[in-house]
Amino acid sequence: MQHFSYQDTTYQVDDQGFLLDPGFWDANFAEGVAKECGIDHLTGEHWDAINALRELCRKSGTCPTVFAVCRAIGLRPREMMVLFPTGYHRGLCRIAGVDYLLRRLPDNSHALQSTADLKALSGKKQYQVDVRGFLIDPDNWDPYYAMHRALEMKIPQRELTDGHWRVVYYLRDVFKREKRIPTIYETCEKCQLELEELEALFPDGYHRGALKIAGLRFVK
Repeated sequence: MQHFSYQDTTYQVDDQGFLLDPGFWDANFAEGVAKECGIDHLTGEHWDAINALRELCRKSGTCPTVFAVCRAIGLRPREMMVLFPTGYHRGLCRIAGVDYLLRRLPDNSHALQSTADLKALSGKKQYQVDVRGFLIDPDNWDPYYAMHRALEMKIPQRELTDGHWRVVYYLRDVFKREKRIPTIYETCEKCQLELEELEALFPDGYHRGALKIAGLRFVK
């Protein structure tokens, strides 16, 4: 556990700077974190995005995808990029006090997770994943891991197409060369995809879909 302080108020955050207890979120926290994200002042447009994300999260119990938030406030990816240059998860979600990993699972989630893990372990290779199914060591990734993870998701026919692989290999190439994870904006631009097209490929979202299949996860 770590701490983040702004305007004489201290908040408990995780090692990536996300608020541990959403109940302690307030406008002061948002303003302080925004400055760390390169935003000097939160405008009305920023607050529209923040409030939309928090409201969608309140209604669903999950962190909404960037696709849902963009639709809710009528923004295009490039406009969202201008508002939150550090990205959706590392920018908007963090400022809004919402953990991008928050996900409501069905009542039989334990059985579903066990089934998925058994599939991953059924071949000759074993993959070490965290509690949310993200690959711990990205160097252990291979196409078989990607295909197994796709089986768990809302991907049509649960099969990876050329479009999926283009995104996956782009993400992995950037990570290998630059030791960083590109923002969703970069991915859309470099893979020549509109936001809606990326959503169609990865309905579970950028982080819980594309990055997870690519064997990557956000680290500070």
